[in-house]
Amino acid sequence: MTATGTAAERLIRIGEVARAAGVSVRAVRYYEQQGLLTAERSPSGQRRYRPEAITLVRFFQQMYSAGLTSQRIAELLPCWKAGHTDAEQRAMLRAERDRIQAKVDDLQAALDRLDEVIAITDEHP
Repeated sequence: MTATGTAAERLIRIGEVARAAGVSVRAVRYYEQQGLLTAERSPSGQRRYRPEAITLVRFFQQMYSAGLTSQRIAELLPCWKAGHTDAEQRAMLRAERDRIQAKVDDLQAALDRLDEVIAITDEHP
């Protein structure tokens, strides 16, 4: 078996990536359109991804849920892939973390208020 044949066997279809990551095929295509994910093409033109695409797609979903844009996620990717950053990237990462923490704090405050309302209504049905 050649190195090319071995590499091709490790590639997975777009539907497998979507299913394993818990997203739609359309979402995987969108990530590719945004330059966040790359696919190789089979001789018949089908998209094929490396298995680590599943982890990346999950990461994209988490970052989108946290309010990051495609552009910001693209800026994060080198940090994710290389495991190291420069000072500007670290500042950006910390700023995003602070923004997300503020959202978490706001959500926690809302949850606490709802708990208060629930406790009051439990006492006075």
